[in-house]
Amino acid sequence: YLWGEPRRLAGFFYICCMNPVGRPPAYSTPEQMQEKISRYFKEDLPTRIEYTKDGSSYQVPCPTITGLALYLGFDSRQSLNDYEQKPNFTYTVKKARTFIERHYEELMQKGMSTAIFALKNFGWQDRQEFDHTTNGKDITPPIKWTD
Repeated sequence: YLWGEPRRLAGFFYICCMNPVGRPPAYSTPEQMQEKISRYFKEDLPTRIEYTKDGSSYQVPCPTITGLALYLGFDSRQSLNDYEQKPNFTYTVKKARTFIERHYEELMQKGMSTAIFALKNFGWQDRQEFDHTTNGKDITPPIKWTD
């Protein structure tokens, strides 16, 4: 055999490919993750202090994707993205992202134009696109010029 004795190859395949390797999943069900996400938004959401014109202060919630990822016990946003790729967790993670996106939309409505930078990370665009064609064909002028 080119690769050695078949039993050794089979053993190698079993060790490398059949046994799960690495850290066990942090959440085994979407319900577990949703419970923790709900707690983040309802009880443990970070806030910042804002001031009114008269000098009084109030707290403003500031949910972030990175904050949510850290709260869920992940080391990075990428781990949250990885969970979003799992079929059972897709809806749960997308819904959490949508709550955070809504927060930035509300900031835009209050006049905080810097929120557009966060919204661009959610796929928003602040440009207009015009298609100057007709069904993919160039528009031709109706007038013909003669000499």
